[in-house]
Amino acid sequence: MPILLLFVLATAVGWPSQASAQIYAWRDSSGTLVLSDRRLDAGADTYAVPDAPAFRTTRPAGPDLRHERFETLVQEHAARTGIRPDLVRAVIQVESGFNPRAISPKGAMGLMQLMPATARELGVINAYDPEDNIRGGTIYLRQLLDRYEGNEELALAAYNAGFNAVDKHGGRVPPYQETQAYVRKVGAVADIERPAVSRSGGKLVIYKVVEIVDGREVAQYTTERPVAGPYQIVRR
Repeated sequence: MPILLLFVLATAVGWPSQASAQIYAWRDSSGTLVLSDRRLDAGADTYAVPDAPAFRTTRPAGPDLRHERFETLVQEHAARTGIRPDLVRAVIQVESGFNPRAISPKGAMGLMQLMPATARELGVINAYDPEDNIRGGTIYLRQLLDRYEGNEELALAAYNAGFNAVDKHGGRVPPYQETQAYVRKVGAVADIERPAVSRSGGKLVIYKVVEIVDGREVAQYTTERPVAGPYQIVRR
């Protein structure tokens, strides 16, 4: 895709002047912004460049507020499943760029890029419906967090590569370039800290618990493993 994008842009810039040019912009399944002079994605945003001397890339004036369309759904389903809203929001951003019509070459669908088999298991009727997709995606993410005792890195690795891949590599992020890049991208957006080594390795394990108080996230730290709810393992 990057090679194709460079080719399209390089070719477009070299074309003769036109009275009005159009740029189509969308994010692919990995969250990468793609710009083209052709509508190659049904959900692409269209930006007119009137009287442009040549085709050029552009973006809307002001901040990109597409994520606000789904903020109520993110908050609702994050609360229902006990997941940090920041984590759900970051997964959507990296997976689909907040495009509810996104579809990957492998067939993953919608905001949280659910595979058809996973969507069926989660009872998702329409993976392109934002509410149905976020509901199913947060339930699946909750299942993975429970499987890996609240370890967000491993849950994200399993979300990308499957839990069989994580288990196969001894409960660690698999050495796949795509999966490791995915964990880094989501982690950077959601402010995920790398887990500390176990107590047997001579390090004290500290657990971070986030509670919602008056609509705000409040972090608390403890050396005792929480008996319920989401948590992170952080370094001291």
